[in-house]
Order: sequence, then C-alpha cells, then structure tokens
Amino acid sequence: MLLRLPTSVSEAQECMAEGAVPIGGATLVWAGWQRDGFPERAMSLRNLPAATVVEPEALGAAVVLHSIDDRVPEVLRRAAGSVGTGAVRRTATVGGNIVGSSLRCLLPAALVLDARATVLGPEGAYEADLAEVVAKRHLMIGLRWRTPTVSGYHKQPAAAGGPPPLVVATAVHADGEGRHQLRVAVREGYEVLSETTACDVDTDEVLHALERTDVGALPPAARDQVREQVAGILGSLPGR
Repeated sequence: MLLRLPTSVSEAQECMAEGAVPIGGATLVWAGWQRDGFPERAMSLRNLPAATVVEPEALGAAVVLHSIDDRVPEVLRRAAGSVGTGAVRRTATVGGNIVGSSLRCLLPAALVLDARATVLGPEGAYEADLAEVVAKRHLMIGLRWRTPTVSGYHKQPAAAGGPPPLVVATAVHADGEGRHQLRVAVREGYEVLSETTACDVDTDEVLHALERTDVGALPPAARDQVREQVAGILGSLPGR
C-alpha cells in the first residue's frame, strides 16, 4: 500500500484523482483491511495545514482527539474526551469520527455549534453542511463555527461493547442584537437529531417549545436528560 501525505489542497486533489483512500487515524479501517486486503493507495491529511488547525473557531479534520483542548468550546472538548480509551483518542481523528464512524460522538457537538465543514471534491475545497457531509461521506478538511455564549455535553455511562449511550449536546449563541438561540442535539441509538429555539424566555417555556419538536418524540428517559441539560445550561447564562 502506498501512503500519500499531501501538504496542499491541490496535492490532496491529485491523490483523490488517483483513487487514494482516506484513512483518518486508521482506527476504523485497519481491521477491515487486514481481513479484506489493503488498498493500493491511501491518503492521510496529517501534513495538510488546513486539516491540522486547533483554534477557538476552527478544528482540522486530521486533528487527533487527544489534542483537542480548551482552545475550542467546552461542548467539543468534552465530546472528544468521551471517545473510547486514551489509546484510541491518541490516534482517532475528527474527520474519522464524524464521517467514518457509525457512533459520531463529535457530531452532536458540531451541530449545536452550527458548524460548517470544509470538504474536498474533484473541483476543489468548498463549504458544506454537516448533514450533507455525513450522508455523502465527503472528504472533510475541517470545521468552522462561531463561539457560543455557553455550551455543554453529556454522555450517559455505558458498558463497552453495548448499545451507543445517549448523548445530549447544548449550546447558546447570541445574535448581533443580543438575542439568544438555544441549540440542542441528541444521539439516541445511532440516530442524531438537532433542534433550535429562542431562549430569552422562562426555562419552562423553552422546554415546552422543545417538546413540540422531534425532541418530544424521544423516549421518556432521553427527554428527561434533555430537560436536565437544558435547564443547566440556561441557568449558567450570564445575567439570567
């Protein structure tokens, strides 16, 4: 297997045109390759500058989860810290988790940040929403978002090898006029849903508004956890 390490977007495009398979941190593909055979060409973005940034409003797809620290919002940092074991987090990447994994632990965090992905296609790099990235399994270069006022992440404890644990991610953003929007994303099983509502009202009103969305169709235990997380994050808003 020939492993390519492009250092520019144009070089990464050339690798794609040659049929190189993106490997991320290889935590998800290695076992399959050992069983089914290795591809002729593979590609890692770990030497591509745009894919390795860790900034307050940007995160590269080739960043390993262990490297995600307090430079990014709390919701994303805590999501990364909840993935697997320390050994897994030292090799698994942002892009591999969101695009290559069926669990997608980082996806709820990215959704509540209203993040947009930069992806690489045959014609070059362009911006796409996360639903498109996940559905079409694009080659992701990185994520960008606006810094939230507050954010939070909760992942239920679960035994290794069992069903995916419930995840509730929350974030509050302020617009240019100081009005606040609450974003909530929930992973229940393998499905992820997200909703947005105004939150410059009483907490009970916010919760009632969420109940009228797809959040209201979640199982009772999941709805209880959403209510707890929403009440907590709204209670942490400055001046509330």
